[in-house]
Amino acid sequence: MRGRAVIGCLALGGVVLLLYLLSDVMLPFVAGLGLAYLLDPLADRLERLGLGRLSASLLILATFVVALVLALLIVVPLAANQVSALVGTLPGMVSRLQGILAEKAGPLLQRVGGADVLGELQSSVGTLVGQGGTWFLSFLKSLWSGSQALVSIASLLVVTPVVAFYLLVDWDRMIAALDGWVPPRHRPVVRRLGREINQAVTGFVRGQTLVCLILGTFYAVGLFCVGLNFGVLIGLIAGFLTFIPYVGTLTGFLLSAGVALAQFWPDSDWLHIGLTIGVFVVGQFLEGNIISPKLVGESVGLHPVWLMFALLAFGSLFGFLGLLLAVPVAASLGVLVRFALGRYLQSPLYHADGPVLLPHRET
Repeated sequence: MRGRAVIGCLALGGVVLLLYLLSDVMLPFVAGLGLAYLLDPLADRLERLGLGRLSASLLILATFVVALVLALLIVVPLAANQVSALVGTLPGMVSRLQGILAEKAGPLLQRVGGADVLGELQSSVGTLVGQGGTWFLSFLKSLWSGSQALVSIASLLVVTPVVAFYLLVDWDRMIAALDGWVPPRHRPVVRRLGREINQAVTGFVRGQTLVCLILGTFYAVGLFCVGLNFGVLIGLIAGFLTFIPYVGTLTGFLLSAGVALAQFWPDSDWLHIGLTIGVFVVGQFLEGNIISPKLVGESVGLHPVWLMFALLAFGSLFGFLGLLLAVPVAASLGVLVRFALGRYLQSPLYHADGPVLLPHRET
């Protein structure tokens, strides 16, 4: 037993080291594997309707590629124009917010911190926003100008569908081969763990993807109806970041509140500002009480804190590849830890009879 545990730990360490060393070239293959994994139930359903596995895989991948290309042709130019306009108007909005701050909170700040505190605060805010805008622009420029980034994007768009197609065609045979490698006496337990991991991963990814799409659409339409500048962009950003618990709503709320203050105050009093805030209040209520419980549910077993840690840790270690691996790895570890804890609570080590050892108390 101890020898198998050592071999398992060494194999796991080798896989992690290999992913770290090959993270620059592994992205399209991991993305293709994830795409095939998510589309396999649809291929199985088409097979039950009478299509062959090859025909079903071709139909699914062709539909997916066409939809992706159309989305890129429509969404990317719109988002690029919105981002460019937002960056261009950011200094003016910051000056507007500084003026509101000086008008409403200036006397209080001067009484609390002296005559120069307001000027220092405005200068600090302006410097911080300026540095943030410069960093953001340089970051975007580096993404698009670096040859390695362009190669990664090209490989992601070209290699991923090919990898996904071949894996989708052979998916059932691969699962059967993996099942055959497991010792027969351990197959019931391994199969149960596999079903639980599959339920956790697919339940979260598919459910949370629908949550992001629904909330992104709701925020974008709501902010557009309010008349907020860059409302569609802010809504899409908030919906996309909803994949990370609380981050999407908080980011969208802060961005929209700042833009609303700069745009509407004081010409339109508090009505439009209140409507802007109300969009996110309603969205957060719908997400927490209706959308997420229905689409994701409590059976997934991914605590928000554990998910945020996994995303940050894997993203720091492996970059974008780590972001793709974070959710399945976190869900799998959660299932395995719960299984190990259940075995421990049923083991003689937990139920062993014997004297209770009390801590030694010094006199």
